Amino acid sequence: MNALADPRQAQTFRFVRCDYRDGVAELVYAFDEGPELIERVHFPDAPILPGARKDAFVAALRLLHLFAGVSYYKAGLPARIAVENGALDESTAALTDELYLHGLAEFAYRNGLDLRGRIAFPRRRAPGREGEPSPKQRSRADTFPQHRTLVPIGGGKDSLVVVEALKAGGAEATAVWVGNSPLIAAVAARTGLPMLNIARELSPVLFEYNRLGAYNGHIPVTAINSAILVCAAILYGFDAIAFANERSASSATLEYEGRQVNHQWSKGWTFERAFAAHVRSHVAADLDYFSLLRPFSELAVTRAFAKLGPAYFDAFSSCNRNFRILGPKPADRWCGQCPKCHFVFLALAPFLPKPRLLQIFGRNLLDDDAQAPGFDALIEYRDHKPFECVGEASEARAAFAALAQRPEWREDALVARFREEIAPQLEAGSLRLEPWLRADEEHGIPERFRDALASIAR
Repeated sequence: MNALADPRQAQTFRFVRCDYRDGVAELVYAFDEGPELIERVHFPDAPILPGARKDAFVAALRLLHLFAGVSYYKAGLPARIAVENGALDESTAALTDELYLHGLAEFAYRNGLDLRGRIAFPRRRAPGREGEPSPKQRSRADTFPQHRTLVPIGGGKDSLVVVEALKAGGAEATAVWVGNSPLIAAVAARTGLPMLNIARELSPVLFEYNRLGAYNGHIPVTAINSAILVCAAILYGFDAIAFANERSASSATLEYEGRQVNHQWSKGWTFERAFAAHVRSHVAADLDYFSLLRPFSELAVTRAFAKLGPAYFDAFSSCNRNFRILGPKPADRWCGQCPKCHFVFLALAPFLPKPRLLQIFGRNLLDDDAQAPGFDALIEYRDHKPFECVGEASEARAAFAALAQRPEWREDALVARFREEIAPQLEAGSLRLEPWLRADEEHGIPERFRDALASIAR
């Protein structure tokens, strides 16, 4: 293996090759002539691809190669990007440019970098050559013999709402997750659905680069998982992928030097719409990618979750400390200190009996003065919204306002503080809970999932 060198000094980031054999996708990258960074994605018990789906799978694998590369590119940010199995058509290059620019916006902000004008995937000069989807690939309607849906499971409340909605709508669904989280596996088992666990094996060279001081930070992991699941859908014969991303995910975390920085960019509507269209035009025309929760706010989703009853209460967790690649994990399912714990507690409080919520978390986070800075960030009071998958500040304020009117909550330390100190500074009309519980009309949900969608809105 070539000696490691600082990737920040590299001139070129190379997409070397991507291959698939016997259920394993191999994605290979390199900085200049440095050691190969080889990522492997393992698809268990993978069937032999029928001829009708082979071309679509090759296209999906190439897209995954491009998307997964963001994990490695960010270590050095070279000025030149080289795709060695052929330059990209304009649509693919534009989509990937956007993914790297906006998906790495938080990473750039935290590292004091400006990526605007820096990321440029190579384009082909003449249209219609290698890599352009064929008319057959665009229009094929027999790729999938029946309606079957993959449901990505993250261990939290959102994907469970989607699972139960699909059951209510009569859809044939399989719970799927990427990685080796025991918590997610336990939650997936609780759904009663068939399960599919895909393993993603990052290159160990990346961790060596990080140890030596390479750039590091947040990446658009939902986009990477989306590309993995497109490969899985084609491989196993699913014609739909139903994510659980709310409309709140489209809201920026903050604005910096005239640009929006959104921790959840690849969970947002802009990415979903662009990616879904690209999958239809470049991979398989009859593969639907969408979020069943897109019309709903975080508060509407937590209300739907609360209606599911206690079946999942002792299994789910949205605490991201459970899902770290490295570092300690909480002894319980909820650490009680992070933004996800704060937001989920606050969002569920208007919809669950107080004793039940305290039983889930093991403590009352809203009666602890030490937690004030964390909750202040959620409502953007003296701080910006956390870099986490949490709802909008306005809906967090509406949840606080609703609790401030309820005898069982209004005297708890942080609720009383909100009522007495913060609410008087806000416009009363902006604190209403009801508008957050209405469904939006902007979404990409196929018509055949109408009954599932209706079951969430009830």
